[in-house]
Amino acid sequence: MAKVHKDVKKIVLAYSGGLDTSIILKWLKNEYGCEVIAFSADLGQGDELAPIRDKAFATGADKVYIDDLKEEFVRDFVFPMFRANAIYEGHYLLGTSIARPLIAKRQMEIAKIEGADSVSHGATGKGNDQVRFELAYYHFDPAITVVVPWREWKLNSRQALVNYAKKNGIPIPVTKKRPWSSDRNMLHISFEGGILEDTWAEPPENMYVLTKAPEKAPNKPQFVEIEFKNGNAVAVDGEKMSPAQLLAHLNFIGGEHGIGRVDLLENRSVGMKSRGVYETPGGTILREAHSAVEQITMDREVMRIRDSLIPEYARQVYSGYWFSPEREMLQTLIDDSQKCVNGVARVKLYKGHCRTVGRKSETNSLFNLDFATFEKDQVFNQADATGFIKINSLRLRIRALMQGKK
Repeated sequence: MAKVHKDVKKIVLAYSGGLDTSIILKWLKNEYGCEVIAFSADLGQGDELAPIRDKAFATGADKVYIDDLKEEFVRDFVFPMFRANAIYEGHYLLGTSIARPLIAKRQMEIAKIEGADSVSHGATGKGNDQVRFELAYYHFDPAITVVVPWREWKLNSRQALVNYAKKNGIPIPVTKKRPWSSDRNMLHISFEGGILEDTWAEPPENMYVLTKAPEKAPNKPQFVEIEFKNGNAVAVDGEKMSPAQLLAHLNFIGGEHGIGRVDLLENRSVGMKSRGVYETPGGTILREAHSAVEQITMDREVMRIRDSLIPEYARQVYSGYWFSPEREMLQTLIDDSQKCVNGVARVKLYKGHCRTVGRKSETNSLFNLDFATFEKDQVFNQADATGFIKINSLRLRIRALMQGKK
């Protein structure tokens, strides 16, 4: 018999259709005895969404929302983050991290539409996603009730979840053939758990979804030209595309060449280390190309200051502070630095590698051949370097003199 929770009458659940949220949906019905609305965000999961509606209703959902958020995701979340060149711990392009605030935003909008007093998610008490979801929930409604089964129930192991699923007739998507969990959107797909918890073992090739093995990628390199306007990619090889179309196109191209595989033992927000394996083909190409256009258009000192902020910006996104005033403040500064980032980058894709081979800007280039040339020039007096070096070495010379004196 369901428990009576006087303050919880209707719950909107962030529902993926995987093992955890399928069990959570049934558990909420069993334990809370209230109306449960399942919400799935279409962020580019592809065929994974096809069975979601029927599965949610079969598991006990009273209503199901499946909303196409792909363009909003890339335009308002991925692109602002890429304008910052954000990367976590030198490797991770934050594909899962940046999706959570948008899912939570739409979840809270549905709660308002449906008159729900509560929301729920499938994140565990060990992970990062619980923080990302809940910080966003409270941003939109400080009084919202958040129901977190992982912090309430006694299903404290994968086997306990499997047993509960079997008892309640819930299909089990995690099998001995695919002993890991994954999360996919337009920016990436992530894998964790199961056999990946052996930090010495190489991930099996059959795990990867978006990318070919670099060894099996084409033997001929492919060159791609990406145009940027105000720091945002707007065209590939001269063809204008919407944000989501552009990222999907680069995902396909990058995947064919084995671009964007990352195997990282990262530091979670809660303090433990965890292994994540990621495929981010289009995002890897975008970051390389964006940096290339910045090289030719961005002032040195502006770039130095912006680059010093990348670790902090990435930490804020990773830790769930997308809607925080500090992230918004950094975004304002970063976006101002992007006004000049207009141009085209040419990148070469070959067997897992993506590197810049050309960059140009017709409107904002700061490269001046007259000054930079190693050939004979008429504008730069090389003798000026003597005074420049002497001024910059003054503190070092004084230090050496004083130490010698002592």
